[in-house]
Amino acid sequence: MFKSFFLDKRWFLWSIVGTVLILYVTWYKVQIDVEVNEWFGEFYNLIQKALGKPNAVSFDEFLDSCLDFFNIVSVYIIIAVCLEFFVRHYVFRWRTAMNNYYMSHWHRIRHVEGAAQRIQEDTMRFARIVEGLGVSFMRSIMTLVAFLPILWTLSENVTELPWIGPVDRSLVYMAIISAILGTVLLAIVGIKLPGLEFKNQKVEAAYRKELVFGEDHQSRAQPETVTELFTNVRKNYFNLYRHYLYFDIAKWSYIQYTMIVPYIALGPTIVSGVITLGVLQQILRAFGKVEDSFQFLVHSWSTIVELMSIYKRLKAFEQQIDASFDTDAEEPV
Repeated sequence: MFKSFFLDKRWFLWSIVGTVLILYVTWYKVQIDVEVNEWFGEFYNLIQKALGKPNAVSFDEFLDSCLDFFNIVSVYIIIAVCLEFFVRHYVFRWRTAMNNYYMSHWHRIRHVEGAAQRIQEDTMRFARIVEGLGVSFMRSIMTLVAFLPILWTLSENVTELPWIGPVDRSLVYMAIISAILGTVLLAIVGIKLPGLEFKNQKVEAAYRKELVFGEDHQSRAQPETVTELFTNVRKNYFNLYRHYLYFDIAKWSYIQYTMIVPYIALGPTIVSGVITLGVLQQILRAFGKVEDSFQFLVHSWSTIVELMSIYKRLKAFEQQIDASFDTDAEEPV
C-alpha cells in the first residue's frame, strides 16, 4: 500500500516531491486564512464605526475594504483549484503503483475473496482517503501553528469566564478541553464501526462475485443463492445503520452545541463592552480554527472507519503475497 509508491524510485517525483508540494501549498492556504482573519477584524471595526455614527465611513472606504477581501480570496481560489487538479493526478498515480504491484502477484492473490474488486476499487479509495486524511491532518497541525499564537494573544482581551472568573488565556484551554472531550466521546461511541464496515465489504464482495459468475455461467446467480447473499447484505447494512444512528446523534450534538460555547465564554467580556466588534470576530474565527484543528478526529472519524476497513482488505493481499514467498522459499530445489 505504501512501499509500492513511496519506496519505488520510478514514482519519486510524484510520491516524494508531490507530497512536499501538496504540504507546501496547504501551508500557503493556511497563511491566506490568517490574512482573512485579520481582514475580518478590520472590516467589522469599520462596520461598527459606520453604524455608530452616520457618514463616519465613506462608501469608497467601505468598497476598498470589500475589494481587499476579493483580492485575498481570488488568490486562494486559484491555488485551491490548482491543488485539487494536482491531487487528483497524485491519487491516480498512487493507485497505479498499487495496481501494478498487486497485478504482478495476481497468481498469488487471485483466490482471495473479492480480489478483483480490491484491486479495481479499493486501491483508488485507499489512495484517495489516505491523501485526504493526511492533508487534513497536516492542515490541522499547520492551522494550530498559525492560529494558536493568535488566539493566545487575543485571549488577553477576555476579562473573565462566566461562573469561574478571571482565567489567563482561557479560550486556548477551552478549545483544547472541548476537542479532547469530543474526540474521546466519539471514539467510545464509534468503537464498533470499523469491524462492521469491514464485514460490510465482505458481504458485498460475496454478492458481487456471484453476480459476476452469473454473467458467464447459467448455473450461477440463481434466485435462491442471490436472495440469500442479498439478505446478508441487507442485514449488515441495517446493523451498520443502527450503530451509525447513535454515533451520528453523539457527533452532531457535540458539533452543534459546542458552536455556542465561545459566545458563552465571551459573555462577560461582551456585556462589559471592553472589545470591539472586529476583535470579537477575530477571536471567534481564531477560536473556531484552533478548535477545529484539535477536532481532527471528530470530523474525520467516519472516514477513518472506512479507511480501516479498506486497509484490512488490502492487508490480506499483502499477507497472502508474503505467505506465498515463504512457501516458495521452503520448497526444495
